Amino acid sequence: MNRVPRVAVLIESSRAFGRGLLQGIADYSRHHGPWSMYFEPQGLGVAPPSWLSNWDGDGILARIDDQRMADAVLATGCPVLDLRGRLTNLEVPFFGISNDVITRLVFDHLRDCGLRRFGFCGIGVGQIRMLDQRREFFVRHVQAAGFQCDVFVGVPHKQKPPRRKASDPQLTNPLAIDWETEQEALADWVRSLPKPIGIMACHDPRGYQLVDACRRAGVRVPEQVAVVGVDNDAVLCSMSDPPLTSVDPDGQKVGYAAAEYLDRMMHGEQVPPSPILLEPKGLVARRSSDMLAIDDPELREAIRYIRDHACEGIRVPDVVKHLAMSRSVFERRFRRFLGRTPKDEMLRVQLVQAKQLLIETDLQMAEIARRTGFASDKYFSDAFWHQTGQRPTAYRESLRRK
Repeated sequence: MNRVPRVAVLIESSRAFGRGLLQGIADYSRHHGPWSMYFEPQGLGVAPPSWLSNWDGDGILARIDDQRMADAVLATGCPVLDLRGRLTNLEVPFFGISNDVITRLVFDHLRDCGLRRFGFCGIGVGQIRMLDQRREFFVRHVQAAGFQCDVFVGVPHKQKPPRRKASDPQLTNPLAIDWETEQEALADWVRSLPKPIGIMACHDPRGYQLVDACRRAGVRVPEQVAVVGVDNDAVLCSMSDPPLTSVDPDGQKVGYAAAEYLDRMMHGEQVPPSPILLEPKGLVARRSSDMLAIDDPELREAIRYIRDHACEGIRVPDVVKHLAMSRSVFERRFRRFLGRTPKDEMLRVQLVQAKQLLIETDLQMAEIARRTGFASDKYFSDAFWHQTGQRPTAYRESLRRK
């Protein structure tokens, strides 16, 4: 290919995930291009651009939201990559984030808050496949752990709710007509739920609505309801009161990887149309899920103390001294409620922080070990390997390769 590659980038700039994709694509073009990128600021679900039908290009990166966009991009005859995943019959590769991993992050976070009741707040069934997957995966994780999950889904006006079997998750189906009607339906659902409860919203806009509905219902967030969204949209998360905990899908990483894949396709490489799912960056905890749903005040204080000080190198005797409780009683109560020992919880907190430092910094292993409370970098490396099956350096390198 002698000329500069011409790439159409049909991705919305109105949402945080779309902007992350655009940044990743720009990074790839800067490092491996240059590309001549055809791009116009737009929202999600807009009509295909008028110039596309006569466009003489080499490749397309698109968030294909409907059949008319699918028809338009396929008619060009160019290699196409879809970054939306809404249509199931597209014979083009799809790049996205693993909903299995996203929902596992959310469930683990809510369970670590001490919660034993869970819910999922969606926007309908059969409207967006990726959001349906989030509901299905989250319910599956909850039920696999032996708990039940209440599910809120919107249905079109006057449509009858779907019939369900006794084994299906409990579904609540409001009539999704407008903002006020939807908010009142959400508020009614929140009032009906057992408390305390942890709820996963299908994305940040729904999480924002859910926090507002809790306020309407007179239900406190996070004291009675912990809320977690997806996309880590900085604007929506900060507009939410309290600020919304959310999963960061790392759109920049997805955009970069998709651009690399399209580059291979434009150079003639044959690739299968199967989905390519990357892991999210992680969960960003904010006040909407800052809950410890434990009736035992001494145990609640112990968990709070461990999470505040585990990376300072504390040990079980330090926690026992802080509580003025016998070690045997403390460890027995701790294990009965959380299903793990205090030492296990300390190690878990240390490794969560260590993973964050491995991802976000270039610190040496000895410094990460020091900052997370390990006695030596060897002990840190051995503990990390025992828990993850990887050495810290290999973990960092694998993420950077992705």
